[in-house]
Parts: sequence; structure tokens; C-alpha cells
Amino acid sequence: QVQLVESGGGLVQPGGSLRLSCAASRSIFTIKAMGWYRQAPGKQRELVAGISSGPSTNYADSVKGRFTISSDNAKNTVYLQMNSLKPEDTAVYYCNALTVAATGEYSYWGQGTQVTVSS
Repeated sequence: QVQLVESGGGLVQPGGSLRLSCAASRSIFTIKAMGWYRQAPGKQRELVAGISSGPSTNYADSVKGRFTISSDNAKNTVYLQMNSLKPEDTAVYYCNALTVAATGEYSYWGQGTQVTVSS
């Protein structure tokens, strides 16, 4: 199992920046992939950015050039640096970890952190 604890959300003005953190309960070397998702009111949860071994990263088109996902293996932590924030980035942001075991793949979620972009 993996426990994930997110932090770093808050209220920010349009054009501002925030950095989200996701601390994992075990070495991220043992995790196949990690990602940040978000869910706005009335909308489905969507992938924002993902990172896997390499490291290899991928981003939603809506955040390319503005958001950066990174990891600190020594701290078992994944970050999401969000710049040039827009009101449409307002959502609850969730950290996800995908692990592989002999019995299959398992997905774990953090509790979520609210990001509000508003003037």
C-alpha cells in the first residue's frame, strides 16, 4: 500500500503561482508512476500531469508550458509547480500513485488539496 499526503493548495490571484507537494509513504522508486489529477465542481476528474521512471513526464494540453511535475526521490515526494494560474485551474487537486504487484496494478489517491484562482 501507499499513503499519499498532499499539501500546498490555497487561494491565489490569476497569474500567480503555487507549488503542490505529494509525500508518499514509501520509496517512489517502488512506484510505477505518479500523477496529479484535478476535479472541478460538476466536472470529471482529469489528469493534469504524470511522471514515471526515466523520468518521463506528460501533461494535459491545458497546462503545458505552465505546470511542471517533478520528483525528489530522497524525500519520496512529487511536486507540481503551477505558474501563470488561471481561474479555470480552480479545482481540487489529487495525487495518484500506480503500483504493480504480482496480483496486478493498484491505484492510490491522496485526500486532495483545494486550489482556487480568483481575484
